[in-house]
Amino acid sequence: MAVASRSVSEDGPSLQDDDFALFGLPRRFQLDRSELDARWKQLQRMAHPDRFAHQGTAAQRIAMQWSVRINEAYQRLRDPLRRAAYWCELQGAPIEAESNTAMPANFLQQQMQWREALDDAHTPQDIEALLQAVEAERRERLDALAEAIDVHADAQAAVVQVRALMFIERFADTLQARLDG
Repeated sequence: MAVASRSVSEDGPSLQDDDFALFGLPRRFQLDRSELDARWKQLQRMAHPDRFAHQGTAAQRIAMQWSVRINEAYQRLRDPLRRAAYWCELQGAPIEAESNTAMPANFLQQQMQWREALDDAHTPQDIEALLQAVEAERRERLDALAEAIDVHADAQAAVVQVRALMFIERFADTLQARLDG
């Protein structure tokens, strides 16, 4: 199998392919994790720089580029939130979490209630109960995200869910830190 600047194999993916195409997976939110992992291992075997040691440094450098590209794509696809954000970007609807913090009023109200509950939490049990409520909301948002992407292909609805989930994950981390500290 020859390494070329375009592909790992003659019929294989291109460095310019999106992550889904690179892994030969459909552009969707719900992915089979075992299939993703198996495809990652297969791609890594195909592109491992040691396989091209006899072809010289240029071939090894290209193989290293492939290996980095494959790993970056794998990290993005294996994380549901990063995968969804990436899908949105591919649809022309970037998340823009740093510059656009607008959220639906009901979610902003939920955030305020959680913050107040955290301020009022005095025991680990209080924090654990709040963490369970936040995790339940996370699961509901992930389900809504899957529906927005896989059923409706609605990038704008997916963006709203991704941004809400970004807050939820940060808040859950804060709660976990309080429990651990």
